[in-house]
Order: sequence, then C-alpha cells, then structure tokens
Amino acid sequence: MSESGHSQPGLYGQVRRRRRRRGERDVGAPGQNLSGPSRDRDYQPRERRDGSEDPPGPLIQKTPIILAKPPGERSKPTQNAPVVGPSVLEKPIMLMKARDEGGKPGTPPEVAVQASGPGPTKMEREGQRPTQPVYQIQNRGMGGSGSSGAVDPMVGQSKLLPPDKMKHSIKLVDDQMNWCDSAMEYLRDQTDMLVVGVIGQQGSGKSTVMSLLSANTPEEDQRSYVFRAQTPEIKERGGNQTTGIDFFITQERVIFLDTQPILSPSILDHLINNDRKLPPEYNLPHTYVEMQSLQIAAFLFTVCHAVIVVQDWFTDINVFRFLQTAEMLKPSTPSASHDSTGSTGNDDGAEYYPHIVFLQNKSRREDFCPGNLKNMHMMVDKLMGHSHLKYKGTLSMLDCNVFPGLKQDYLTTEVNMFLLPVQESDGEDTLTKVGSGTYPLFSLLPGYRGHPSYSNMVSKFRSQILAMPRCQLSHTILTEKNWFHYAARIWDGVKKSSALSEYSRLLC
Repeated sequence: MSESGHSQPGLYGQVRRRRRRRGERDVGAPGQNLSGPSRDRDYQPRERRDGSEDPPGPLIQKTPIILAKPPGERSKPTQNAPVVGPSVLEKPIMLMKARDEGGKPGTPPEVAVQASGPGPTKMEREGQRPTQPVYQIQNRGMGGSGSSGAVDPMVGQSKLLPPDKMKHSIKLVDDQMNWCDSAMEYLRDQTDMLVVGVIGQQGSGKSTVMSLLSANTPEEDQRSYVFRAQTPEIKERGGNQTTGIDFFITQERVIFLDTQPILSPSILDHLINNDRKLPPEYNLPHTYVEMQSLQIAAFLFTVCHAVIVVQDWFTDINVFRFLQTAEMLKPSTPSASHDSTGSTGNDDGAEYYPHIVFLQNKSRREDFCPGNLKNMHMMVDKLMGHSHLKYKGTLSMLDCNVFPGLKQDYLTTEVNMFLLPVQESDGEDTLTKVGSGTYPLFSLLPGYRGHPSYSNMVSKFRSQILAMPRCQLSHTILTEKNWFHYAARIWDGVKKSSALSEYSRLLC
C-alpha cells in the first residue's frame, strides 16, 4: 500500500461511517490503494453533494449570483408576461428600487414612479435621473415599455397636453339658431373659468370690444381681430357682421360670447327680402327677430358670469325695456344632474342672475364731465331699480384713477358703468392751423382730450372685467366641459320655453 493510502486511515473511517448513516454504497476498503487521482474522484463529489459543510471562500460570494438574477435583469419584464394580473401590480415594486437594493416588497408605488421611468433604460442602469416627466409614466400604465399592452408614450403625453390655442372665434350657435359642438375640443376639465357675454344694438361695437378684451390690442389691424368687426362694405349697406353666437376662449380660461345685434333691422330686412321661411310658431318676421333677441339675452343671463350691454349713445329706453323683458322670460336655474363634482349647499329655489355692465362706447368728451357722469349713473339706477340683475357694486371707474380729483363717495348711486372714448389716431389733436399751413403745437405733450388715451381706457376696462366675481352658475360646480353641456341644455330649454312661446303669441 502506498504512503498516501496509510497516511489517513482515521479520515477514511470517518467518511465510511458517515456514508453508512446516510445509506450510501461503500466504495473501497481500508486496505485498498487509493491513489491521489482516485481519492480525489471519491472525495470531491461527496463533499459537493454533502450540504452539511459550506464551500470555501470564493463560493460564498458567488452564491447570490447563482440563486438570483442581477437587479437589471429582474426589472426587465419577460416577453410572455401578462399585462394584467398580479404581475402588473408588481411592476412598480421592481422599478422603485435601486440596483444594489434589489426589489424588496412593501415600498409604495409612488416612490417607484418617481424614482424610475417606465422601463429600465440605459440612463437608469447607470444611476442617472430619468428625464421623462412623472405624469407621462403614470399615464402609460403599469405594464412597462416591454409588455405587449403598453401605451405609446406620445399618446399618453398628448392626452395631458393643453388644448390648442384659439386663433379666431368659432360658432356656438349658428345663424339658424342651432347649437354647434365644435367648441368642445378647446375646453378642459377644470373649474376656474370666467364666462363673459355681450349684447347690444347693431353697429354699437360689440365685436370690437370683445376682441380687445380677449386677445387683441387697439394698435392691431381690425381684420386680424378674433371677432370679426363690420367691414366698410357692410357698414355702407347697413348690414350686421355677427350672426348667432360666436365663441372664443383665452389661455387664461376666459370664455367670451359675442352675439348678433338685438332688434336688428338688417336681420329683419334679410328675412323679408330673401323670402326666408319662418318657423311655424312665428307668423310675422318682426316677431321672429324680437324672439331671437330675447332667446339670446335669456340664454346669456343664465350661463354667463358677466354680461356687457354695449351702447354707442346715452341712452335708449328700448334697451332697458328689452333687458327687463329678457329677465322676465329667463329660464329657471336647473340642477346640473350630469355633473357629479359636488354640491355647494345653495338652496334649490335660489335663482342665478349675472353681473351686468353698461358700456358707453364711442363716448364724447362731454360725457367724461363729472356732472354728466353722475347723472348717467342716477338714471341707470332708477331704470334698473326693480331688476334682480347685479347691476352695481362690481365695477367702478373711480377705482381706475380716471377721475383723480373725485372722491370715492362722489357717486352715491354708482352702477356698473364704464365709458370708452372714440378711437382716434395718435397725434390728431396735436396739430393746429397757423396761416396757410399746419404745424405741430406742443409736440412733446399730448393734446387735451378730457380722458386718458383709448388704449389706456381699454386696458383699465379689461382689468375690471377680468376681476369680476366668478359666481356659481348652477347648484353644482361646473367644469369647462360640464359648462358646455349645461349651456346646451339651457339653449334647448330656451327654444322650447313655454313662457317665450306665450309671449310670442301675445305679440301677434
């Protein structure tokens, strides 16, 4: 027997006894010559199959790599992984942990969404912060970029983009008094909005005023206004530019509604000369024109926060009679049953009335005299004394520093009235005629007009309108889209109103 075979008899006996206790087959005998190679073949496999002893040093570090996948591979979804089910819920847990921490359960999914992108990109594996916004990750869902049901990131991003910016007005009600749905694509699901409507007689400047309040300045060309004003050709033949109701919404979420003129002679002339067929419930053209105007005014009194009454001279008694009639025929405020955003606690019997503002457009220099201004306020207050419309307390010319010498208590019966002067070209009042020529007089100083410039007055009026209180239009809080559906219901109710039908019958 070799020297190596006699050197470890005790060790071989221990191995045999251990193998007999496990019931293994005995190989060899103490007297056999177990050379180096055969002994290695006998001992090495036995020690690897025996789990009672841990492998030496290097194998301890390799054990986690053999038993678990690397963190980068664990975050990758498999090709055949289902999109729905428990695996979908585990996706944020895999994404929320760093590489060295693995994917421990119990961490909130919000941390996962903020800590990583929808999939393990190269930047995330290198430890860099993802540049993709969090709202895009939430919109793409929990399936990951590698799953078959994942949403395209561009589609998810487009759903959260703001609506397109309007460049011109569109129709809310056409010339046939039919409702249009084209304005829906410009509205959002948010409640912070202001709705401003306008009514006035033909040629008073309604469209120009609404354009200056919404998106344009007096220095721009009127042909680029969002609400088209009367062209010289239309003025020459005594026509009107706006028909029905035009819609425009600004990026500040202010909705402007421009309307056709009330009691318009050009619309009546168009009905008579073009032999347009009247609806069966109307017998005479002038009755149809008046009822159209009342329907529009009653509609604005129900869906607007503020209604601007534009006049180009002070004052027409027929305008105030028309306002009182429209208020009488205004439909009752219904509850927006389609909106589930919440109730406000208002009484069910409370009626809504908007703020009304009287705009004296194309005012003369004499109208800005404090005495004449006080007389106009007193007259409007007496004419609107029995009205439920909110015609005072929300707009003041004295707060605009237009009359710096007047005290706040000068107008004891101050109503919501504002004066806009005639739009004049710059430098028109700074020329004087001397002899046979015209020379500049006080060229460094503006000419006296009795009021600030037209642009300054428009800016002051715009700031007053945008600061109007945004009262609640119905018994529930309305978003922009819900307001659109609510306005459609009101318009349909106005056209089918029994009170308006009875009033139309009495006019015949």
